[in-house]
Amino acid sequence: MQELDARTNDLSYEIIGAAIEVHRVLGPGLLESIYESALCVELEHRQIPYECQKEVSVLYKNQHVGVNRLDLLVADRVIVELKAVERLEPVHSAQLMTYMKITNKRLGLLINFNVRILKDGIKRIIL
Repeated sequence: MQELDARTNDLSYEIIGAAIEVHRVLGPGLLESIYESALCVELEHRQIPYECQKEVSVLYKNQHVGVNRLDLLVADRVIVELKAVERLEPVHSAQLMTYMKITNKRLGLLINFNVRILKDGIKRIIL
C-alpha cells in the first residue's frame, strides 16, 4: 500500500481541526444533521472546498444499481462520514470503507460528535 500524498494527509488534519472547532462550540448531544451543517459552515470559513450530501453512483458488475450519498466529500480527496451515536461500531467503519471503495478514495474520516472529547470520536481510515 502506498502512503498518502502530503496534500491529502494535511487536508485530513485540517478537516479534523474544523470538526474539533464545531464540537468545541456545540458540544455533544445534537442531531447528526446539525453537526453536518455546522461543519460545512466551518469548512467554508476555512476556505476548504467540500460537497455536502454528494451523490455517487453504485455499480455492480459494471451495471448502475443505485445512488448513494456521502455526508461530505472534501476537496475531492477525503470522504467524511459523520455520526452522533453513543459509540462507533464496526459497521460504521465498514460503511465508510465501502464508500471509499465505490468512489476510489484512499482516505476517509469517521467522526462521532456524541463524545465528551472529540479526539475520542475520530477514526482515520486509509485504503
